[in-house]
Amino acid sequence: MDREVIISAIKEVAAPYTQDKEALDQLSETTSFITDLKINSANLVDIVLDLEEKFGIEIDNDSMAKMLDVKSTLDVIEAKLAEIDRQ
Repeated sequence: MDREVIISAIKEVAAPYTQDKEALDQLSETTSFITDLKINSANLVDIVLDLEEKFGIEIDNDSMAKMLDVKSTLDVIEAKLAEIDRQ
């Protein structure tokens, strides 16, 4: 799956939880959910759950702990999708 498609999905999922809408408009791989988008940790869990549902993947706790910025989230999603493709 194309990285831009995944970034677009992350942006869509994060939108309702984002306090800084201007930062959301400028979302890139270096965007931090907590620092840049002002998303609290409880809502970060909601985002992960929403991404699991959107992509049909399961994200373990270790992977979830890494998902603090867009690049890390992309990496986790791509790895999980690759696991599915290998099955």
